[in-house]
Parts: sequence; C-alpha cells; structure tokens
Amino acid sequence: MSVAFLADKTQSTIRVEDLREAAAELNIEIPHGSDEEDYLHLLQSADSVMRQIEASEDYIHPALSPVETTHPRTYWQPVIKDNPVNAWRHRCELMASSPTSDTLKGRTVAIKDNISIGGLPTTVGTFTELLCKDGNLPPSPIDASVVSRVLESGATIKGSSTCENYCASPLSFSAATGPVHNAWMYSYTSGGSSSGSATLVAATAIHRASGKDFGETVDLAIGGDQAGSVRIPASYSGIYGMKPTYGLVPYTGAVPLAPMIDHLGPLATSLEDIALLLQVITGYDGIDPRMTPESPLRSQVQDYPKLLSDFRSSTQEKEKLGSGLKIGLLRESFEIAGLSSQVRDTVLETSRSFFTAAGAEVIDISVPMHRDGSLIWTAATRMSMSEWLCQGKTSGYPSFLPPHIQAQWPPDQRMYELLTATNPAVVNIMLSGPFLNKQFGSKIEAKAHRKAFELRAAYDKAFEEIDILVTPCAPTVAMPHPKMQSDAEGPAATVMEKLSQAVGVTTNTAPFNVTGHPALNVPCGFGIATDRPDVKLPIGMQIIGRRWEDALVLKAAAVFEAGRELVKQT
Repeated sequence: MSVAFLADKTQSTIRVEDLREAAAELNIEIPHGSDEEDYLHLLQSADSVMRQIEASEDYIHPALSPVETTHPRTYWQPVIKDNPVNAWRHRCELMASSPTSDTLKGRTVAIKDNISIGGLPTTVGTFTELLCKDGNLPPSPIDASVVSRVLESGATIKGSSTCENYCASPLSFSAATGPVHNAWMYSYTSGGSSSGSATLVAATAIHRASGKDFGETVDLAIGGDQAGSVRIPASYSGIYGMKPTYGLVPYTGAVPLAPMIDHLGPLATSLEDIALLLQVITGYDGIDPRMTPESPLRSQVQDYPKLLSDFRSSTQEKEKLGSGLKIGLLRESFEIAGLSSQVRDTVLETSRSFFTAAGAEVIDISVPMHRDGSLIWTAATRMSMSEWLCQGKTSGYPSFLPPHIQAQWPPDQRMYELLTATNPAVVNIMLSGPFLNKQFGSKIEAKAHRKAFELRAAYDKAFEEIDILVTPCAPTVAMPHPKMQSDAEGPAATVMEKLSQAVGVTTNTAPFNVTGHPALNVPCGFGIATDRPDVKLPIGMQIIGRRWEDALVLKAAAVFEAGRELVKQT
C-alpha cells in the first residue's frame, strides 16, 4: 500500500491518544518511541486525505443527472383522504420534456421510496430525524438509472411509494408513516418491503373491477427485492411481481441492503405490463458493479413484449401453448414450516391442472438443498447488512451510492426506541452484525458465499431436467397487522409479536436472491382469511427460471394463464 503524502504534524488534530484508542480496538499495544511517532504520523496523513475529500465538491455522474421534465420538479405530501391505504410517501407529476420513446406513453408509475427520484427526498421508509437533524429532508440530486429510463420511455411518475422501515420487513406494518394496508382488506398486510408499490398497482385493478375509491393509483410500479420484497407483496396483493436475473436491471441510485442480493423489478396487473416495464428498465448502465459481462447492453435488451406476444400466438393447429415445456414442482418448497394448507393445495392443484391443460409436462422434482436456502441467505448477508444498509458502506468496487442519503450512525437510544416501536428487525440487524463478527469472524460469511454458489449449482442441476421450477410464494394469505400502539385495550405488540409474523415468509423467495435466478409471482387463486371466513385473499405461485432466461419465465406464466382459460371452458 502506498502513502499519498505525509501530513504536516503541526496542523493535525489527531493526537497520540487517538492512535492508542485505535490500537486498543485491535487488541494492539504500540510501544512508545519511534514506532508510536511514525504510526501517529501515518494516521494523521490518512485523516488529512479524508478531510480533503470531505471538503471537496461532490460529483454527479452525467448519466444520473435528472432527466429534463415538462415542469419544475416539485413534490407534495399526500393528504389522508387521497392516501387511504398509506401507499404514497411523496407525490409528484413528472414527465420527460423529450422522451426517447413512447413505450410507456400514457402509463403511470410509482417508484419505491428507496430509489432516487431527482428533486424528491428518499426516506427508505424511516424517520426524518434519522436522516437529517434539521428536519429538512434533502432532495435527490440524481435520477436512479431505472427512473431515467422510465421517464425517457414516456411514462408519468406519480410519486414515491411507501416502503418498509429501512426496507427490512416482508410485511407492511413498519413504515415511519404507519402501516400500509392491503387493497383487498384494510388493516391486513400487503407484504413488504415494496408495500406501497404493490398496493397502488393492486388498488388500480380493484378500482376498475369494483369502483372502490383508493385515491390516485398507478398502472405500474418498481420495487426492490432482497429476499422477496417484490414477490411477497405481489403475492399478498394478487398481482404480478418479478425479481429479474441478478445483474439484468441496474441498481444504481437505490439504497442497498447488501450488494449480492439487491434487485429492482416490476410490479403490474398483467404479464404484458411486466414485460413492458422489464424491457424499459433492463440493460447495462456502466455504473452498477452488480452487473456482469453477461448483462446485456441497452442495444441488446430483448423485446420482452414482442417475445411474449409472439409466443402467445405461436401455437399451430392441434398444438397447445405449453407443448414441450417441462414444469418441475419443487418438492421441498411445499414442505416448509408455516406453509398453510390452503396455499399449498391451491398452488399444487392449479399448477398441475393449468399447466397440464395447456400442454406442458408437470413433474415433481427434488432439490434437497432448498431447505437450507434461507439459512445460506442469512449467513451470507447478516454480518455485513448493517454496514450496507445502516452505515452506507460502499461495495469495494466502483459504485455510486445515492449522495443525499446520510442515515444516522452510530445509533443512539432515541434511534433504538423509534425502531423498536416500528421495525425491531432493523435493531436485530444492527445488533447481530457486530455480535456475529466477533463470534465467527468473516470466514463464515465467506463460506456462506461459497455455499450460495453450491445452492445455485443445485438449482441449475434441476434445470437440466426441467425448464421451470414452481413453488408457493408467500406461505399464507395476508394476515392482520400487529398492534402497533398502546391504547385503552392494551399494550402494543412486543418485539417478538411483531417479528413472529414474518418468520418464514421469505423461505421460498430468499434463496433465489443469493443464486440470482429470475423469479415471478403469479396470482393463482384465493384463500380465506384466518379470522374472517367471509373474506377471500389472494394466493401467489412463484415461477423460477434459469439465469438470463427471464423471457422463458414470462412465457411459462402465459402457459399457466392459457391453461386456466382452458379449464374454465371445460
């Protein structure tokens, strides 16, 4: 390692006591004399370098400069009557002045509140006081890559959608602004952490079908998915939600949880709209280190809508849409703890019936390592997640984190109390990181990363026999929110009461975040709410494909839809 320069000792505020404190944290005692003097000088020099960078003007990558819009970028807080399910965080009306295509012309889009929208704050679902001390949330100076692409495609961005506190919940009770309510049933979870995105899209479909008023909603939305945060809310909300192949969609400009599992993906009410939005946001951006040589250049992005349309109309006389497609029902996914019988039976019955009716072959297939998938996900991310999520650590590769996000660190008692009251999962992340590092060291996290490659290989081995894997998505239908505040009827839910509902929710989704396979939630039926037998709530099926075969995942969902129509006709 080279030393940039040696600082002027007389100008430094770093003293020998600082060196001794730093050494003590490493269980080192530096002897007095020349060693101590030299190491102090080196520490002073390093401090001087950092202070010079701190004082310098920041740099905004030209590709992330906000797209020019038809009107100045302004935003406003939604009023309660226009935000009845708390799905909006900030509202806006953004259209590009000179869109480069009309792919999404006339379509409205919501963006999850961990993704930078130029001119709007980004709160990551948490409290203003944890993001800025003066109470004035700084607006984003950049458009995330996906935001620029949505605007340039002719869409109208209507605002940022509520997400869970620090994006750290698969349920929807934890946002600083309060719970997000399921569009099908008020006071029930809509899933997280892309809770607002899923709810706004589902509300559009429900409004069209029943006339129920949800205020302004949207046609399409973008969510983030680290363990299922697009697919789980899509499952609870009865819509489509896709986690693309890792590295297909740039994550640039979004707040990370951990680089190896970060994904952005589309939510919509139809496969055609999933394909459309996927085409718009896909492709190498030259900035995101998550993207690989396998990531397509923008000019090489597949025309997903055309591929889907051509596939739907491709059948010859006496041939069915699913002919030649081999579907594998992942045995271990139907045996997970907490899977309700109505979800299990619905996914099994509809997948066997509809895929078969459409001409596909359906078999049972076993991947025993799937049972360990969520354990590998946890071990591979938990030690360092606090550093990425809470402390804003960079990836170690050239990366462009949102420059306006400066979350509080280190935590204090007030931060602990706020998060314990809303999302104790964040406190658990902050506590478990240093504890696990002290107990096990980085070697176990590194081993878990190697196990992720083993898990990927296990799924890839199954894909030698079949084209598509099928699992349940969320293990139950939506459940009521926990009690978030004390009142005359009793105390608020305890930490464990809040978190127990989330245990096992991502067992079938998180494994594919560490392996990178594309996965799509497909609405497949309805179940009965456990405490409201008069209420039907959506059930979701997960379709998984080989890496980089996102188009085949869409086609398989089209086969499922075709089979459903054929079964209805018989």
